[in-house]
Amino acid sequence: MARIMIVDDERDVVTLVKFLLEKDGHEVLSAYNGVEALAALGVDPDNEKAPLPDIIVLDVMMPLMDGYTVSAKLAEKERTRGIPLIILTAKGETRDLFELSPNVASYIDKPFDPKKLRDLIAGMLKAKR
Repeated sequence: MARIMIVDDERDVVTLVKFLLEKDGHEVLSAYNGVEALAALGVDPDNEKAPLPDIIVLDVMMPLMDGYTVSAKLAEKERTRGIPLIILTAKGETRDLFELSPNVASYIDKPFDPKKLRDLIAGMLKAKR
């Protein structure tokens, strides 16, 4: 199936989403803040050999580095620019900060319906094929 990365500082969210996606047969990478995510993706520090996910589910509000900054850094690198992002937003957060990011594929408001997220990911992967 696909490799999907979940980036969220709420460990319960990561655990739930990881469980559901692994149940669907996906390989799931996880990070609990933007710094961890960029390191795992080989963006900061640079590591061209780091495995890249097919999709990233990215929270906005996180410690150390927020989702806006992660999105911008991913867009700067040729290697990561094309990875589609699903942005997890709390109601009321400003989505227009992501307008400059070419890889934002969708938004989901928190709290979210796990089935909706799974269906969205399945649709994105199907469209990619």
